[in-house]
Order: sequence, then structure tokens, then C-alpha cells
Amino acid sequence: MGRKRGRTCRKRGRKRAFTPEVMGRRTVNISHEMQYVQLRKWLKENGCIDLHLVPADFPDTGRGLMTTKALQPGDTIIALPEKCLLTTQTVHRSYLGKYIERWKPRLSPLQVLCTFLVAERHFGRTSPWKPYIDVLPKAYTCPGYLAEEVLRLLPEALLGKAEVQRRDIRELTLSSEGFFHSLQPLFAESVEGIFTSDALRWAWCSVNTRTVYMERLQSEYFSREPDVYALAPYLDLLNHSPTVQVTAGFNQESKCYEIRTLTKCRRYQQAFICYGPHDNQRLLLEYGFFAANNPHSVIYVEKDVLRTHLLQKDKELNGKLSFLQDRGFLENLTFGFEGPSWRLLAALKVLCLGPDNYSQWKKVLIGLPDSVGNERNSLDLASSLCSHLMNENQKVLQKIYKLMSNRTELLEQLDLVAKLREEERKILQASLVILQRLRNTTTS
Repeated sequence: MGRKRGRTCRKRGRKRAFTPEVMGRRTVNISHEMQYVQLRKWLKENGCIDLHLVPADFPDTGRGLMTTKALQPGDTIIALPEKCLLTTQTVHRSYLGKYIERWKPRLSPLQVLCTFLVAERHFGRTSPWKPYIDVLPKAYTCPGYLAEEVLRLLPEALLGKAEVQRRDIRELTLSSEGFFHSLQPLFAESVEGIFTSDALRWAWCSVNTRTVYMERLQSEYFSREPDVYALAPYLDLLNHSPTVQVTAGFNQESKCYEIRTLTKCRRYQQAFICYGPHDNQRLLLEYGFFAANNPHSVIYVEKDVLRTHLLQKDKELNGKLSFLQDRGFLENLTFGFEGPSWRLLAALKVLCLGPDNYSQWKKVLIGLPDSVGNERNSLDLASSLCSHLMNENQKVLQKIYKLMSNRTELLEQLDLVAKLREEERKILQASLVILQRLRNTTTS
């Protein structure tokens, strides 16, 4: 055993670990704030006893959970009893159950959860879920909440998906209006003033960004859509890190949703979980944030951008594009921290082949050796594409910086998109360096 340390020494060590300095800011324990006091009390009343995680404000991530004990691989980060989980079964057992059973066409699990969240938020102090609802964000930063002019500053690949998300939220609201009217007996106020488009957007984002995956038996009273959502109070305060590994799932023996770490975490450090190997565009779309230096993050090369950089005088261009399209090689063409993806380089090699090389098209796509000249041409084209994306990125950043000085009411949203674009610039810079190295190797 190591030598014992005195109480003063332990206090000093605890203080240093507890409040590390990061860029002039410190980690601050916020567990004393009333909303977290009430939530932790509610969790204990519902069977969640071993809470070694405390809410804290971290310099790099904002709100998260700090562990008060060192975690070793295999240790449980959190175990949340089934009673604490908010699922469609919870809603079906509630005052909404008889209304759900009577309603046709059947509601989707997402509609059921969104309806319950809006209703419980409206009930306020009388809601048994108030301690949880009080800590949910009042607004989100996923695309459903972004102002239209901020939305237009997103990368093209993300913009298309963002528009689909906003459409999904609108469709959920419109398709649920009849059911909301059937709930009028439950409320003294008009349901039109309760189940507003803003309220449904908040509920949709709460479910989409904060639920854990938990399969349930299909209920005859719900639509055939998969019932896999579970809102997990307190657990959903855990932040994502692409570098940690965890296992997660519902334990049928303990009747708890459990998360176990596969990596170490020191005492008084932030405990992280991993949502999956998602790139930054996926993280922003689904969760409203992104990870700095994310090893999974990539820049997508869109078909229109690719076409503008090709030799239009190539008589076989349309044939090459059709060939690549049929084999799925015009999708997921990317630049990353490790340079252009194999798929991108393979597609560019096909596009650079001369008019007499049709027999080489298939060979290139299965990774057979290419000529040195075509290899060099494809790297030159990749560099040209990367430089173009760099220039476009810089133009968008200039627009964002200008808006940030003029539209202070959008500052938070603009700052988010600016940082995303700055992360993408780092990826493109890294890719250009790697491409230059590859070109030098090919030339020599």
C-alpha cells in the first residue's frame, strides 16, 4: 500500500481534480441547484440508489455528469430502474391510455411519447414527471430549431437531411391534431393552446435527442412502427465522446437499464458514453452538437461538385458516371483526417481513365493496380476537389462571421455552425497535406 496522506493533502488533491482549469474556465459542481436536487430525490424514491454521478458544468462540453469514484473497465456507470424509464408502456398506463386505445388510425410510438411530454409539461407542479421535465432543455440546437438563414449555412449534405427533419416535425404535428382534440376533456384550457407547433417541436427533439434504444413488444394499440424509445432521466445527462467504449442495454434480471464502461475514468472527471461512430454532421442532425477532433468526421463530396471538376469534353463521362452510379460509387465519397476515402479515390481513378480503358473500370473498383499516370491524375483531381471545398468553406465562414456581428439574436446558432465549419476546415487541411505526400510518392 502507498503511504497515507493527511486530510489537508487529500482536500488539496480533491480540489485540483474537482476544478481543472481549461481555457480560463473551471469545472463547477452544480448538483446543489434545486432542479438537480429534486431530480436526484425523485430517482432515489423510484429505486435508483447508487448515484455516484453528479451534475457539473464542464469547460469543454457544458452540462454533464462527473463521477465521484474512479471507474474501471466493466464498472457500471449508471443503472436506471425500469420504473424511472419513460416509455410507451408508461404512457399507456396513464390517463392517456383509454384515449390511445380508442383512437384510429393507431398512433405511432413517437406520437404517443410526444403527446405525453407536452401534456406533462403543461400540468407543471401536478405532474409526477416534473423533476425530469424541469431539467430537459427549453430549446434545442438540432436543425429543427435553427433559423432559416442559419440552416442555409449548413453543408449541402446536411442541409438536405435537415429539411427532412423539419418536414417530419411538421407532419407529426399535423397528423396528430385530431387526436389532440379528443383529449379536450383532460384540460381546462383549449388543446390548441397546449399542443402547439412549438410544443410538438420541443417534444419531438426531446425524444429524438435523449432516448435510449430499448425494444418493446408491439402493442395492438400502437402503429406498426418499431417501439424502441425510452427516455432515461439523469442518464441522458451523460455526454458523448467518440473515444470511449461502453456497453448499454436493459438487464432483464436486475430490471434496470445499465451502462458499463470499457475504459477507465478517473475520480472527479466527466463520465462519457459513446452514441456510436457518428460523424459530426450526423451528431448535429440527431443530437444538436458535434465533437471536436472527431476521428469519424468526414466531408462529403456531392455529385454536383464532382461533375463541375470533370473534363466535360470526355465523351465517356456520362457512361462513367452511370457506371459508378449503378455500383453505388457516387455516394459516400469523403475526405477525412486520414485523407480521401478509398471510395473517392476509386471513383476518381475511373473518371480519369482514358477512352480506351473500358476494361479497367471494373478492375479499379475492386482494387486492382492502376497505371502510375492515372494514379497521379486521380490524386491531382482529388487535390483540386479538396481545394475547392476549402475555398467554399472559407466563403461560408466569412458569411457566418459577418452575420455574427449583425444578428446577435442568432449568435448561439451561428457560433454552432461556425465551429462545425471550422472543424471541417481542419479535416480538409489534413487531407491536402496527405494528398501532397501521396502525389510526391507517386511522382518519385
